[in-house]
Amino acid sequence: MNRIPKHVAIILDGNGRWAKKNHKFRAQGHVHGAFNLRDVAKYANEIGVKYLTVYCFSTENWKRPEKEVNFLMKMPPRYFEKYWNQIVINSNIRYKVIGRRDRIPAKLLETIERLEDATKNKTGMVLTLCVDYGSQDEIVSAIKNIAILYKENKINLDDITPNLVDDNLFTKGYPKLDLLIRTSGECRISNYLLWQLAYSELYFTDTFFPDFTPDKFKEALIDFQNRNRRFGGLDENK
Repeated sequence: MNRIPKHVAIILDGNGRWAKKNHKFRAQGHVHGAFNLRDVAKYANEIGVKYLTVYCFSTENWKRPEKEVNFLMKMPPRYFEKYWNQIVINSNIRYKVIGRRDRIPAKLLETIERLEDATKNKTGMVLTLCVDYGSQDEIVSAIKNIAILYKENKINLDDITPNLVDDNLFTKGYPKLDLLIRTSGECRISNYLLWQLAYSELYFTDTFFPDFTPDKFKEALIDFQNRNRRFGGLDENK
């Protein structure tokens, strides 16, 4: 494939509806979603995607039923423990986790820190898991950091540029976001990567995430490759 996007983001939506459609418990939908993410990430790494950033648990997801939230907090430690060698040791994918960490249960936080440390020297794709993440929260955090720099006379007003904002986001150092994919038929952004999405291509599919296979991911990339990205300018050949 040509014109592989460097940075792709996915809103992993539809696990619960997939479970209902297949007469399973919602928890089983999340488990199947986790296995599918493993397959999609493996494929993305193989074809040359450099950054894959996925929306796992939003700041608003705490409003879900307590039973489901508790499962979502307990599932990752069990999942990574069981498949540690397969998806961590024997893979060249580097894991990062962004979002708030002050509300994350101790066991999950321990797993996050272990995962990041174990893969910090990997040279393949960066797979970022957004956990307790909200873009408005991220932007407010960036504004506060910049305000402190100004208050301490470390910057002037003219130093406040889009690049400075980039450097104070959770995605500092990441390439520009090329493509956002949302599964399950919903056509909204849901407080995800609002700043980073400025000139990203958007791709919406009716497929529930557990069924969003590497082949479906490839279809999204082919659609991306056929887009004419002008970034606000004009293409005189079109």
